Amino acid sequence: MIEDVKKCAAILRNGGTILYPTDTIWGIGCDASNEEAVQKIFAIKNRPSSKSMIILVAEPDQVSFYASVPEVTRDLVEHSEKPLTIIYPKAKGIARSLIAEDGSIAIRVVKDEFCRMLINTIRKPLVSTSANLSGEPAPEYFDAISDEIKSSVDYVVNLRQHETRPAAPSRIMKIDMDGTIKIIR
Repeated sequence: MIEDVKKCAAILRNGGTILYPTDTIWGIGCDASNEEAVQKIFAIKNRPSSKSMIILVAEPDQVSFYASVPEVTRDLVEHSEKPLTIIYPKAKGIARSLIAEDGSIAIRVVKDEFCRMLINTIRKPLVSTSANLSGEPAPEYFDAISDEIKSSVDYVVNLRQHETRPAAPSRIMKIDMDGTIKIIR
């Protein structure tokens, strides 16, 4: 795992893209503060830039570096047993194209050991978007990822490629500054 973290960190610091396992499904990622790298992911996925992507952070206190955090979210994040992505208002400190039209950003505090180690190594949030072309179903495990996606990224992480248990995307909630919660998925 440490060798993969080192390789990924070097690639991410140089504006590259990776294919990596998360606490949900496999993701395509890059440094979320690097606009050029984010644009590479939009191109790999053939995804319209009007569709924003989520970012991953390693610790709950890191969320406030990238968005305004309504008080109600702290308990949700700390007590969530399943992966939870929250759409926060007033995004900041990340690539412009990751910010939705309303100024929000989707953030998940990741629990996966590899992801946490990588985020803490590069000291930046990671983009995490499903490893599929836009409009196609999200792959449930590594072998379901198309060769086109695998060959489009700069590095494919060597961990957990043998797993065949289907993975599912995270739950998504949108929270406004007044604490209003809307379940998205």
